[in-house]
Amino acid sequence: MTTLTVTAPRAPARLGRFVLDRFRPRIYVTYGLLWVLALEGSAVSAAGTAWRPSAATGIRVISVVLALLFLRMLDEQKDLAHDRVHHPDRPLVTGAVTAAELRGAMAVVAAVVTGLNAALSTAAVLLVLAALGYALLLVPLERWCPAVRDRPLLGLAVTYPVQLLLGGYVYGSLVAAGTVTAGPGGALLLVLCAGVFLHFEFARKTAWEAAPGAGLYSAALGPRRAAAVTVGFAAGAVVCEILLFAPRGLLALLPCAPAVLAVHGARRFLAAGRGGWPMLPAAVFVAGTHLALTALAVLR
Repeated sequence: MTTLTVTAPRAPARLGRFVLDRFRPRIYVTYGLLWVLALEGSAVSAAGTAWRPSAATGIRVISVVLALLFLRMLDEQKDLAHDRVHHPDRPLVTGAVTAAELRGAMAVVAAVVTGLNAALSTAAVLLVLAALGYALLLVPLERWCPAVRDRPLLGLAVTYPVQLLLGGYVYGSLVAAGTVTAGPGGALLLVLCAGVFLHFEFARKTAWEAAPGAGLYSAALGPRRAAAVTVGFAAGAVVCEILLFAPRGLLALLPCAPAVLAVHGARRFLAAGRGGWPMLPAAVFVAGTHLALTALAVLR
């Protein structure tokens, strides 16, 4: 009881430091914001309706950002054994934050997200909680099947659906609200967003050399094949953009322009023959594509 009394008042400050260290709001919040604006705006404009951000948009943005924070807190606990060996400076390893504090914060996040989406629809609540619930299921799954944790490609195949479910939440909540009608265009839009995200995901884990415990995709595929897959995801996103927006004219091809950065990143990586994939072009590709999609929705 004494320990609880002493540590409880300090928990918000400790969690705040954890967020700044491991969540990096300028990255995660920016990504969540741009992703939701691009997905919602594209879904609405593709349906032939003028789009402007609304209060419901704000709820979706906050919900996705909080869900990303929930996932970050969960990953920190799942990776504890690995971090003790390879990342001894992480907050949970050093005791800067405790697992109990992270679990308490996750419960608060889930409650806030539920309350926010109750203002939209029951379907929105169920969809966002489905994403969080799937993430929680990964904890026992990785315990029962170590290969999910130890084999990067298998781990990606199993964990990526969390992102897909979050995209489905944004789109599904629009359908539930009657803003858009469900159709093949929605599936294509989710595939587009997947290509954008997976380009960056593969880029950050592709390198010519693999340090112990790095869990690189290039360690399993080889650097050149990993580079081809990385560019392939960007190319897949461009194909989706053309299928969705080309009928609107040349301006609608604006979201394809950032793909030049994916090609530039690949050329630099292959020409260097050492080191990792240049992350700046990959990050700007993600931000640029989402910004272009949002601009296209506003300009319709």
